[in-house]
Amino acid sequence: MKKYKLIGPITQLVSMEKSSVKGPIKDEELVIIENAGLLIEGERIHMVGIFSDLTKKAGSLDVELVELSADHVCIPGFVDAHTHICFSGSRARDYAMRNAGKSYLEIAQAGGGIWDTVIQTRKASQQELTYGIIKRADTLLKKGVTTIEVKSGYGLSVPEELKMLRAIKNANTSSEADLIATCLAGHMLPKDFDGDHKTYLEKISNSLFPLLKQEKLTNRIDAFIEKSAFLPTDIYPYFKKAKAMGFDITVHADQFSTGGSEVAVKMDAVSADHLEASTEDEIEMLANSNVIAVALPGASIGLGCNFTPARKILDAGGALAIASDWNPGSAPMGDLLAQACILGTFEKLTNAEVLAGITFRASAALHLNDRGRLAPGMLADFNLFQTDHFNEICYHQGKLDPSEVWKRGDVVFQQ
Repeated sequence: MKKYKLIGPITQLVSMEKSSVKGPIKDEELVIIENAGLLIEGERIHMVGIFSDLTKKAGSLDVELVELSADHVCIPGFVDAHTHICFSGSRARDYAMRNAGKSYLEIAQAGGGIWDTVIQTRKASQQELTYGIIKRADTLLKKGVTTIEVKSGYGLSVPEELKMLRAIKNANTSSEADLIATCLAGHMLPKDFDGDHKTYLEKISNSLFPLLKQEKLTNRIDAFIEKSAFLPTDIYPYFKKAKAMGFDITVHADQFSTGGSEVAVKMDAVSADHLEASTEDEIEMLANSNVIAVALPGASIGLGCNFTPARKILDAGGALAIASDWNPGSAPMGDLLAQACILGTFEKLTNAEVLAGITFRASAALHLNDRGRLAPGMLADFNLFQTDHFNEICYHQGKLDPSEVWKRGDVVFQQ
């Protein structure tokens, strides 16, 4: 096996190397190398530059040449920073009822909602959940998503949350994509729990958190802050315990009402996700913090509600990532690029901002600094699109799929 791989010539290589994590990005500010090449050493990028120059520099190296004959645009592998792809069952009936005008409460009373997925997921074996995760991760991978965050949260008890997180860990060993696990035991108060919100969170933090560390199942703790889930007063002690144990914090914030963003900022969370209900106050608060705002357009499309105020967040100087929120209830589509492009249309985001939101800004939302850009030392995670200009990627709104997906220096999907 050759030690190095040289890929090229690439019509346009969009490196994202010098773009800022925070604030607006104009398309003309992108670093674009034409007639480019990528020199890979093992799992990482060794050098990026003009293909002819790299060919000369690689002359003395043990190099495998991967020559491209057609026009290609190369961009970093996509990062989906918020999914719920560990689940069992379907909520197609919820979708039909919602579109027929039924309220969230009416759907829940008819046996739908999150609790329906909890029941179905509890019935599934760990092996069945693992298989489902791998299958959905493979679907995302073929669309260019090389890193996928995966939440628990449909177990809502210590043994069932462990089952989900073990399934995610097992799936990660079989998936070509990197799966980043997050514990969302604070999704809602389970209907079968004999106690209040505070007691439930105390049990989870005291009984589950140590096991997460012991089995190395995750270093991320999430919670849904909403009137129908957990109030800020419930969550603060839970998050403080998590932080004291060394976990990163992320928050389901401001989906239907505000309050979650403030918790995220006060707790120095890595990200605040959803934000459809955020007002000018929350936008300013987030922009003046290090918290990554994560827009979830899939939930807006699935629920028929407002999009995250992405343009305002960027213009205020905030950091904006975009994720799919793939879940069986509110966001069943699971197509990151399509959703990001739709958000861009409604929120008037530049193509650079859309692509940044699903590459290096999304990796920042996962505290990962080794991907999302094409530069020396970064993981060789990238997508090749058979087109002559990067604008074509967003223009086709998710219908232009990568012709090749590379993960850690190897082709993992090829059309």
